Amino acid sequence: MDNSLYSLVFRAVFAPMDAERAHHLSFSALRAVDSVPGLRAAFGAVLCAGTDDPVEVLGLPFRNRVGLAAGFDKEGGGVRALSRLGFGHIEIGTVTGQAQPGNDRPRLFRLLAHDAILNRMGFNNSGSHAAAAAVAQQRELVAALPASRRPIVGVNIGKTKVVEATEAASDYAVSTRELAPLADYLVINVSSPNTPGLRDLQAADSLRPIITAVRDTAAEVVEAPRSTLGHVPLLVKLAPDLADGDVRDLVDLAIEERVDGLVLTNTTIDREVLAGEDRAFAQGEAGGISGRPLAERSMEVLRLVRAHLDRVHPGSALALVSAGGVGDARDVTARLGAGADLVQAYSGLIYGGPAWPGRLVRGSRGGRRR
Repeated sequence: MDNSLYSLVFRAVFAPMDAERAHHLSFSALRAVDSVPGLRAAFGAVLCAGTDDPVEVLGLPFRNRVGLAAGFDKEGGGVRALSRLGFGHIEIGTVTGQAQPGNDRPRLFRLLAHDAILNRMGFNNSGSHAAAAAVAQQRELVAALPASRRPIVGVNIGKTKVVEATEAASDYAVSTRELAPLADYLVINVSSPNTPGLRDLQAADSLRPIITAVRDTAAEVVEAPRSTLGHVPLLVKLAPDLADGDVRDLVDLAIEERVDGLVLTNTTIDREVLAGEDRAFAQGEAGGISGRPLAERSMEVLRLVRAHLDRVHPGSALALVSAGGVGDARDVTARLGAGADLVQAYSGLIYGGPAWPGRLVRGSRGGRRR
């Protein structure tokens, strides 16, 4: 769909609608298209044209360096449909050990003047067991695609809200046991602002046992990992609101604990990234902000981590996945040039439409660091 046409549809149809309802409607429509063989083939052929730009990261064969960040497909029911848009990887979640409803509605808002989203979803999902069933079904569907069209499937896991922080490691292990056999890689989410106390788990003393529990459980339940690393790659997703010194400390911890990568970054609680009516609205609402206003800090954290690795841990194989504020192909090229191995996006898909991922990939081909 032409971008100008999608913009007209978005402003006329989706913008006036409750944001969460619009999300469910558009996602359902995408899956409906994917359920019709001839239609899905034509849809995928058009949108995926020119998106093959293979690269190996984390010991896995990515179709290209641009992926869909966690949050769009919370339980893994639309992996094949989303792969038709041209993404090289799909990260599902955040999935929690137990099912939970999330926060009260309304909990998802558009900040139209900034091409941004404010959410306080609260990890609403049906739990790790249900997600595992959905991902297993999607993996069967994806396996029928040509090898060059199969997306890498990442699974983002978080803490169940009712579980005490002292039991967090065991809770993450529950999700790992269910989902590690189905995941190409796992991401530990300790950085969402929408679960009380979750960001406190970024402290070294709290994060270390979680990393150990997830890594050990994955090794126990996965005998033949898909990655050439010899294990299920493990990443940690960090908040953009950490002080620079804390970011460096977490990089050191990741190296010490043999983490394979970092996702930089999650949503921000900083309202100063907004202006005008959007800022006034956001100041009265809880939740994290994603989209263009996050771009500057996300890039700062990426550069900070890359510089720290080069200075303190030269030769480290720690993979960096840059997320937050990616709006166009120039942003992708800039992230790759600043040291990212992969780039993820989400809010831009809402504002850019189904043809947007392909434009990102085609416009950033050849953008390689080193």
